[in-house]
Amino acid sequence: MIQPRLNAPLVQWPRMQPSHGCDPGSNPGGSANTKMTPNKNIEDVIKLLAKKYNNFDERTTLNRMRIKPDPFKILISCLLSLRAKDEITDKISKELFKIADTPKKILNLPIKRLEKIIFSSGHYKKKARTLQHVSKILIEDFNGKIPKTRDELLSIKGIGIKTANLVLSFAFGQEYIVVDTHVHRIANRLKWVKTNNADKTELILKDSIPKKFLKEANGILILFGREICKPISPMCSQCPLNNNCPKIGVTKSR
Repeated sequence: MIQPRLNAPLVQWPRMQPSHGCDPGSNPGGSANTKMTPNKNIEDVIKLLAKKYNNFDERTTLNRMRIKPDPFKILISCLLSLRAKDEITDKISKELFKIADTPKKILNLPIKRLEKIIFSSGHYKKKARTLQHVSKILIEDFNGKIPKTRDELLSIKGIGIKTANLVLSFAFGQEYIVVDTHVHRIANRLKWVKTNNADKTELILKDSIPKKFLKEANGILILFGREICKPISPMCSQCPLNNNCPKIGVTKSR
């Protein structure tokens, strides 16, 4: 048997309460209860994983942008990253910012030229319209600046919960959890949540993950998800959490 890569004590897993819906008024059988308190077991897991996955050079494009944050560039790169591989997001973002790195410059680009620049990111026509719409609203309603509250960001068509949380966390250092497909999958697999979409997962994790780990959890869990806790046939034999992981939804592993 392959030995775990991390020399750290294994953790005990929390007992999850039965699911009673997304809010106190919802019907039984829905998503997990969102009223939770910070969980010590979750803290122990993140501490353990952080010992290995703490290299910003290995993290995603958006995580690396936190080092010298430019709120507008982080927002635009996040919008470009939708259904795109990270290496494509990195390449396209750099190409776009050489030509247009402000709301005004993006809005002034001919739409066909913008589509050509971001073509390889996929869904380029929709993304081009979104980039120009968001830029227009930023100029008209926010003096060209990125708003620093979630409600203001969500008021802009084209910006969803994940994007708003990412901008607030990565650009402004606020305590928000960014839940992408990796975080959503891992949280369900570890039985931290029992949800069917990332937005519901975010509602639970924002309360159950200790605040001091909210900003780092995304980067740590993405790297863990890419290397070990893969979507299909995860590398359980190499995982430091293997012996105590409930492996929810895992039918085959390596």
